[in-house]
Amino acid sequence: MTEADPLQGMLIIDKPTGWTSMDVCARVRARLRRGGAPKRVKVGHTGTLDPMATGVLVVLVGRATRLCDRLMADEKVYETTVDLSKRSSTDDAEGAIEEVSLLRAPTDADVRETLARFEGTIQQRPPAFSALHVGGRRAYDLAREGRPVDLPARPVRIDRIELLAYSFPNLLIRVTCGKGTYVRSLGRDIGAALGAGGMLTALRRTRVGPYDLSMSRSPDNLPEELGQGDLLPAPVF
Repeated sequence: MTEADPLQGMLIIDKPTGWTSMDVCARVRARLRRGGAPKRVKVGHTGTLDPMATGVLVVLVGRATRLCDRLMADEKVYETTVDLSKRSSTDDAEGAIEEVSLLRAPTDADVRETLARFEGTIQQRPPAFSALHVGGRRAYDLAREGRPVDLPARPVRIDRIELLAYSFPNLLIRVTCGKGTYVRSLGRDIGAALGAGGMLTALRRTRVGPYDLSMSRSPDNLPEELGQGDLLPAPVF
């Protein structure tokens, strides 16, 4: 690798459950360095996935990291299962869980009508356990210390919500959305609108912009040594 021909490109990774997005970046960086990349080679990603979540993570390498903000603005697609019988401190199965008693389960018609109300530009309050900064610190650090975290609602774009399956308490939906959307918050708020619980038990990102699961690779199946030839070309804007 020379200064005249610096490393640049991208990998589409299918992030496993239990990994953080930075775990994936660390795995890629280690293999790039084994392949001859500089010790301080830049590696980034275009949108964090929670440890519980799986699916498409676009990893940028070298000069391609400059495209991070542009690619983060791309449309994203998720498939998620919401448990309407429970709430959680983290809005997913990783937190402290509370059972919710209902007089009656929401009907299929209730669910369809409610989902339609969440399409468009909506006001969404991010989860307390998020990477957003509050007073110079990450919200999840404050939440873990038991401190109150009051994150204001902000506008996000929900292009489409498709009902894939529903058998109380499990609601399976596909969400097509814009930048900054928290699917955990969406599941929580849909549940609240139904007078029920709302806790994610599974979350899988299937697409980021034009990059989908069919293009992805497992981090465990990456070559031990990565080089320029292993990277996809970065888009040109």
